Amino acid sequence: MTTLADQRIGRMEFLLNLRRRGIADAGVLRAMDEVPRDQFVRDEDIEAAYADQAMPIACGQTISQPYVVAYMTERLAVEPTHRVLEVGTGSGYQAAVLSRLAHVVVSIERYRTLADAARTKFEALGYGNIEVVVGDGLKGVPERAPFDRILVTAAAESIPRALTEQLVEGGMMVLPVGPHDGAQIIVRLTKSAQGLVRENFIAVRFVPLLPGQAREL
Repeated sequence: MTTLADQRIGRMEFLLNLRRRGIADAGVLRAMDEVPRDQFVRDEDIEAAYADQAMPIACGQTISQPYVVAYMTERLAVEPTHRVLEVGTGSGYQAAVLSRLAHVVVSIERYRTLADAARTKFEALGYGNIEVVVGDGLKGVPERAPFDRILVTAAAESIPRALTEQLVEGGMMVLPVGPHDGAQIIVRLTKSAQGLVRENFIAVRFVPLLPGQAREL
């Protein structure tokens, strides 16, 4: 049985590990501290919620390891006035972290089961600036566009044009890019009048970004 003292120590180590691995943005660290990761994992994984590892969730999806969540969030450079689109709600953890930094987060999920569970979780935690939409993440949410920032939490084999079109000029999108069965990297795209400026970062492994709304409801 994990005690409250164990949980406090675990969360302290959690933040220290992020700092050791190079996460330096104070806002990102504060958001990672504020959001209770143990509320977004399966019951059987609660004791390991703050370990730096990915974990399975429902519908064959995963909750990303904390370092990757913090790293992608830091690359996104979210400001308090920003409207952010997240593609791939999953457990809701990444959207929750973004909500502590942004004005509004719109999160789209292809599995209704995951979307409903995340929506319930956000309401329980008082995260009122997150809107969850069920739909095709590759198409984004054009009726709510444009967005200052877009974060994609599944791997795209190529840059989704529909998403870049929903960015404001000067906006940024961060996403994993690469084959679904091979090496992927974190990419940041910055939209300008001349086109998209691409930056490549660390190697990662994400579940695939698939088209359409899932049949499993």
